[in-house]
Amino acid sequence: MASMITPVRSPIRTNQISSLYLSSTRISPSNVALKTRTLSSPSLAFSPLPEKLRVPALSTGVSGWSQHLRWRGSDEFPLVKAASDGAEIEITEGSKGFLERFPFLITGFFFFMWYFLNVIFNILNKKVYNYFPYPYFVSVIHLLVGVVYCLVSWSVGLPKRAPIDKEQLALLTPVAFCHALGHVMSNVSFAAVAVSFTHTIKALEPFFNASASQFVLGHHIPLSLWLSLAPVVIGVSMASLTELSFNWLGFGSAMISNIAFTYRSIYSKKAMTGMDSTNVYAYISIIALLVCIPPALIIEGPKLMQYGFRDAIAKVGIYKFLSDLFWIGMFYHLYNQLATNTLERVAPLTHAVGNVLKRVFVIGFSIVVFGNRISTQTGIGTAIAIAGVAIYSLIKANLEEQKKKAAAISTS
Repeated sequence: MASMITPVRSPIRTNQISSLYLSSTRISPSNVALKTRTLSSPSLAFSPLPEKLRVPALSTGVSGWSQHLRWRGSDEFPLVKAASDGAEIEITEGSKGFLERFPFLITGFFFFMWYFLNVIFNILNKKVYNYFPYPYFVSVIHLLVGVVYCLVSWSVGLPKRAPIDKEQLALLTPVAFCHALGHVMSNVSFAAVAVSFTHTIKALEPFFNASASQFVLGHHIPLSLWLSLAPVVIGVSMASLTELSFNWLGFGSAMISNIAFTYRSIYSKKAMTGMDSTNVYAYISIIALLVCIPPALIIEGPKLMQYGFRDAIAKVGIYKFLSDLFWIGMFYHLYNQLATNTLERVAPLTHAVGNVLKRVFVIGFSIVVFGNRISTQTGIGTAIAIAGVAIYSLIKANLEEQKKKAAAISTS
């Protein structure tokens, strides 16, 4: 009976193992077990190995030995435990890292950062409007900071810039125009009314999406989806009737924002460029910036030059003014990017629920931070609207999953 020996370590440079050599060396611990009885040849030819492999036994006349295994053209890889009375060589995958064993921690981190950045953006954005009420110019700053961020990222290759041609540019331009319009109108509403009220109005976006899909694109919307939208409409109506900060500018601009983002979704489906989401969002941001600059100069330019900048600097100082503008732009870009990255990591159903909870967080934190007084009817209406959005999101995500399963079955 041969004695069990301790493991040894071996360097492996590729997964394409061409030959195996044996030479005496000191034994060290390993992650992969090797068992053998005898050895008849100093070298063996191997085909490419999977993560776990069992190879027939090797015969040898040596009763007990410790060896150093070397694969030609391979990376460092921990090996090996040997026993002369074994009947096979067994190679198993090395231990996974902590985050690889618990991927939900990374996903949870993405959700946390998405919520955190979104809440911080909304709070800081509203604070800027309290002393600098120029939403067109602030919208330009949001996009400008994001574009600079994208250009710097491209310059260092994180990510590598995807080339764009005239055809792709033509596809992305309508998307970017709707993105710019929706973004500017959202900021007009944020500047005019309470943040919580703007987000309550923006909860109507699924209603506009369903309407556009049914009457513009000609898609059939199930009755269950339409019924789930009834609480959204009722809740927003209740909240609007008794909202203490209500004005028609804030309400109307939020509604235009809903329509613009609805058409952005429609054009996005037609603008499948094959790029990754990071590059697509970067190009959309660049085009949207060019769209936003002219109206900002025309509508707010003269006021800014006469007294807008001067009054803001007099209130908070030039350093805080510039730093606030920079950070709201950075938070705006990062939370949108995190939202895209989170969607890529989870199922549509999970993302839909997360999006609803994000709106609840923003409304709740904005009420606490700014001390906005809301009536009982406004609070109940907001809760009903958010519940309706949650039901709609769950039903829509389930329908999408059913379509995917049906398509997979039909193609198999």
